[in-house]
Amino acid sequence: MEVLIATTAEEAATFAAEAVLDGLRSRSSGDNVLGVATGSTPLGLYAELAKAVKRGEADFGTTTAFALDEYVGLEGTHEQSYRQTLVTELCNVIGLPESRLNTPDGYGESEAQIRAQAAAYDAAIIEAGVDVQILGIGTNGHIGFNEPGSSLRSRTRIKRLSAQTRVDNARFFEGPDAVPTHSVTQGLGTILEARRMVLVATGSKKAAAIAAALEGPLSAACPGSVLQLHPDAVVVLDEAAAAGLKNRSYYDDSAAGLQFGI
Repeated sequence: MEVLIATTAEEAATFAAEAVLDGLRSRSSGDNVLGVATGSTPLGLYAELAKAVKRGEADFGTTTAFALDEYVGLEGTHEQSYRQTLVTELCNVIGLPESRLNTPDGYGESEAQIRAQAAAYDAAIIEAGVDVQILGIGTNGHIGFNEPGSSLRSRTRIKRLSAQTRVDNARFFEGPDAVPTHSVTQGLGTILEARRMVLVATGSKKAAAIAAALEGPLSAACPGSVLQLHPDAVVVLDEAAAAGLKNRSYYDDSAAGLQFGI
């Protein structure tokens, strides 16, 4: 695991964009496949990717994207759906065609239908193969909507949202009670199949979750700890999010790379 600690959230976004672009460039053949996340934290990263497009350093016109999750009960056209959020905050920013954005379908007439849609989505991800998965982390350690207690080998499925997650997301709705109670989310096992994972966290509210994910035990109690299993995980933090790390000096030394001629 590579841990990069930036001075500011803005600098963290720059570091994260570099990690994403580096991972996409390493694909041996074919069009890129990008795993994308919603939330406030990735916005700076998406803005940096847009800058790379303007500089001619990136082009997402033929990239296929897979979203991590979607609320159950909201159609993809609903203004608070994650699909519409990503159209606004991702597609319209980096030039990714909306037709190439894949999102879970949490809308249906029965639980069986939604479960079948989740399984089909998981199969599509397996077939495509994600080159780089962008991640955030919740204050309770969740990634995607894999709440504490999620199986470390879970696949795309329906998942109940914790009370904390609903409170955290209430700012996008008319209050906590208006936030859907369930989601369809990629499982931890699904997420781990991406060739590279780039997790971004900023702000002091994420410090405890980051410390548990990076330096705590591998445990379903902190879903983010699955990053410890991945061979190419890049974690980008600002100073506030890194405040709880005990091995800070090691991460800084490691990020400096090999030093020759000293």
